[in-house]
Amino acid sequence: MLIDKRMIIVGIIMIIAGTVILLYLTEITPIGKTGMTEDEKLNLLLAERENADYKTLSGILIGFGFLLVLISFGARRKRKGGAKKIEKKPSQ
Repeated sequence: MLIDKRMIIVGIIMIIAGTVILLYLTEITPIGKTGMTEDEKLNLLLAERENADYKTLSGILIGFGFLLVLISFGARRKRKGGAKKIEKKPSQ
C-alpha cells in the first residue's frame, strides 16, 4: 500500500493539536454566577461566544488533519528522474 509518510504525520499532528486545544477550551469555559450586573452578563456572553468560536476552529483543525490522513493513503510521490513514458506508434 502506498502511503505518503509526511502527509500522514502532519495529519496526525493536526488531529492531536486540535484535540488538545479542544480539551483545554472545554476546561476554561466561562461560568456565570448569580447576582451579576448587566456589564458582567454582557462580558460573560462575549466570553462564551469567543470560546465557542475557538472550539469551532479546533474542530476544523481536527477535520483537516483527518482529511490529510485519508488522502495520505492514496497519495503517490513523484519520482525524480523516474521511468519515462514511451509512446508506441500504431502499426498499419
